[in-house]
Amino acid sequence: MSQAIRIRTRREGALVNVQILMPHPMETGMRQDENGRLVPAHHITDVVVTLGERKVFAARMSIAVSRDPLLSFRLSSARAGQALRVAWTDSQGQTRNDAAVIA
Repeated sequence: MSQAIRIRTRREGALVNVQILMPHPMETGMRQDENGRLVPAHHITDVVVTLGERKVFAARMSIAVSRDPLLSFRLSSARAGQALRVAWTDSQGQTRNDAAVIA
């Protein structure tokens, strides 16, 4: 299983800054291993972030995103105690879901 998604939230006035670090190899399928064989593509394809039951962020990713992607955005409607959930799916069908509580 992959490493946990790291979610950091910080309130600044009415806004909440959100940073999400998603540990993932993000292999392009174009790199060769030490024997000259191509390493199979393995990258995050979809990310969805929900606040409570409402989708607040969604992204489609490709091989152009670097290893361990870091997403950052601001929320204007987040209340203390709400659950912020992050879910991704990758090109090999693996998934990861993690959550944090807005402080």
